[in-house]
Amino acid sequence: MNKKKIINDPVYGFINIPSELVFDLISHPFFQRLRYIKQLGMTHLVYPGALHTRFHHALGAMHLMSLAIEVLRSKGQEISRTEEEAATIAILLHDIGHGPFSHALEHSLVKGIHHEDISMLMMEKLNHEFQGRLSTAIEVFTGKYPKKFLQQLISSQLDLDRMDYLNRDSFFTGVSEGVISFDRIIKMFNVADDHLVIEEKGIYSIEKFLVARRLMYWQVYLHKTVIAGEQLLVKILKRAKDLAEKGEELFATPALQHFLKNDVKKTGFLEEDIHLLQFSRLDDQDIFASVKVWRDHPDRVLSLLCTMLVNRTLLKTEISNSSPDVNRMQIIKDNTEISLNINQDEVSYFVFTDVISNRAYNTGEGNSTINILMKNNETIDIAKASDLSNLESLDKTVTKHILCYPRII
Repeated sequence: MNKKKIINDPVYGFINIPSELVFDLISHPFFQRLRYIKQLGMTHLVYPGALHTRFHHALGAMHLMSLAIEVLRSKGQEISRTEEEAATIAILLHDIGHGPFSHALEHSLVKGIHHEDISMLMMEKLNHEFQGRLSTAIEVFTGKYPKKFLQQLISSQLDLDRMDYLNRDSFFTGVSEGVISFDRIIKMFNVADDHLVIEEKGIYSIEKFLVARRLMYWQVYLHKTVIAGEQLLVKILKRAKDLAEKGEELFATPALQHFLKNDVKKTGFLEEDIHLLQFSRLDDQDIFASVKVWRDHPDRVLSLLCTMLVNRTLLKTEISNSSPDVNRMQIIKDNTEISLNINQDEVSYFVFTDVISNRAYNTGEGNSTINILMKNNETIDIAKASDLSNLESLDKTVTKHILCYPRII
C-alpha cells in the first residue's frame, strides 16, 4: 500500500504525509476521532464557517513543522531524519487528547485532568502499540530531548500550534484581524544557545502575531455569544450527570454513559484503562445527539437547557470590568425562578457568573519567551526589542466578569 499521500488543505494547499509511520498514526482510531471534534467548540454559533476540526489543525501544524525544519537546516542547524520524524509526530499528536467540543467541556467529563495529560497518555499507549517507535517523539514533546528548540516548536509562546490555529481560525471564521505572516515568521526562525529565536528583521511580523492573538481572543475565542453557548453546554452536562448519579435513565452512547454514571477524576483516569478506552470513543456527535434527545426528557431543567441550545435561544451574556451587582443578581434570580417555574437550587443552571482573562504575551515564561536575535548576535525579549509602544501592555492579564441569565428576564 502506498502511504506517501498528499492532502489538499484549504489553508496551505498540498500537505505531504512524510513517512509510513506518520501515515499509520493518522490512520489510527485515536487520531481519526479528531475528525469529529470541532476546533472551536461552539464558535460556529457566531461564525457559521467555524466548523473546522482538530484533525485539520493537527495536519496543519504538522505541515508547518516540515517548513520550520527545512528553514533551520538551511541555516546550518543539524537535525537528523530521526529527529525530524520525532518532532513531526510530537506536533501531530499534541492535541490528540482533546475531548468533545475541544476546550468547552475540558473539565465536564473528567475532573482535574487537562487535555495535555490525556494527550500524553494516548501517546504512551500508541508508543506501546508501535513497539517503542514514538519514544523520541515523547521525549521531544515533554522537553526531555537534548535539543530543546525542538520542543519550543511544539510548545512555547511562538509555537507552530499557535501559528496554525491563528491562521486557520481566522480563515474559517472570516475574522481578518487574526491573519498572521506565518511563512515570514518561519523564514526568520533560527537557533541560538539551543533556543528558538527570531532574526531581527522578523520583529514586525512577531508584533503582528502578538496583536493578532490578542484580537482573536476577544473577537472570537472569548466572544460573549460563544461563551453563552459553551456555558450552556457545560450546564447541560452538569445537569445530566446530576440526574444520572441519582439513578435517572438518560439516553446516551455507551461512551458518554460511562462518564455520566461514573465520577471520574484524574487519578482514576490515569490508573484504569477503561476510562481512556471510553474517552477515545467520545466526540461531538455523542454529545449533540444526546442533547437533541434530552429536549424531551421529563426533567424540566435539562429539557429547557437542551431546547435553548438546539434552537440557539442562548442565555443573555454581559461582560464588564467589575463583578455584577449582588442586589441586581438576586433580582434576576428571583425573576428567573418565577418565569421558568423552577426552584432556587435550579436557578443556578440559568443565572451565574464567571471570569474570563486574556494575556497575549508573558515575559516571565522562561524558555517559552520570544527572543529576538539581533545583528550583533545578542538575544533580547520581544517586549524589550520592539519599538511598539503598546507591546509591553500585552504582558498584562486583562480580566473581565461575565453574567449569564435568560433573555426573558
